[in-house]
Amino acid sequence: MSETKSKSLSKKDIFIFVLMGCTAVLITAAGAYYHQSFLRILPLYISLVIGMLQSRVNRYASLIGSMNSLLYGAVYVYYKLYGSAFSAILFSFPIQLLTFIRWNKNKWEHSTVLKKLNKKQRLLICAGYVAALAAMWIVLPLIGSQYVFLDSVTNLLGIIIYFLTMFAFVEYTFLMIVNGVIGIALYITMLGETPEMTTYLIYSVYSFICIVFAFFEARKLYDRQQ
Repeated sequence: MSETKSKSLSKKDIFIFVLMGCTAVLITAAGAYYHQSFLRILPLYISLVIGMLQSRVNRYASLIGSMNSLLYGAVYVYYKLYGSAFSAILFSFPIQLLTFIRWNKNKWEHSTVLKKLNKKQRLLICAGYVAALAAMWIVLPLIGSQYVFLDSVTNLLGIIIYFLTMFAFVEYTFLMIVNGVIGIALYITMLGETPEMTTYLIYSVYSFICIVFAFFEARKLYDRQQ
C-alpha cells in the first residue's frame, strides 16, 4: 500500500517529541557531570530518534538502528560488556539492515505487513533461547565479561527480537518490553561501579516508554491489516 499523506501531530507524537527533548537534556547534563566522552554517548542521541520511530512501528527505525549498532558495539567493548558488543556488531547491524530491506519490500503505510507466530514456532524459540543462554553462561565468564547474567539474558533476548522484527512477527513488541525492563535493571546494577552509565539508564527509561507505545501501535496496525 502506498504511503499515506502526512497528518498533523497527535497528542502521542507531541508527548514523544517533548520526552525526546527532555531526555536529550538529561543525557547531556549527566554526561557533563560524569565527564563522559561525547563519543560514548553519541549513540544515545541517535537512539532518541530511533525510539521515536519505533513508537510508530516505522520501518526506517531499523535502517538508522543498523548504522548506530556499530557505535554501540564500540561503547560496549569499552565497558567490557562483551555479550552486548557481540550482539551489536555481529547481529544488530546486519539484521536491522536486512529488516529494513524486508519491511520496505512489504510496505504498509509507514510500516510493513505484520503477522503472528504459531504455537510450534513459539516453543522452538523458547527451547533455543534456553540452550543458548546456558552456553553463554559458560563462555562469558571465560573471556572476562562482567554482569554475566543480565548481559547474557538481555542480549540473547535482543537477538530473538531482531529476528522476529525482521520477519515482521508482531510479538517482537512484547519481547521488547521484557527486554527493556531487563536493560534498565542492567544499567542500575552497573551504577555502583560505573556511575557514568547514568546516561544509558536515562535513555533506557525513554526507550521503554517508546516500546510501550510500539506495543499498542503494532497491535492496532495488525488488526487493521486483517
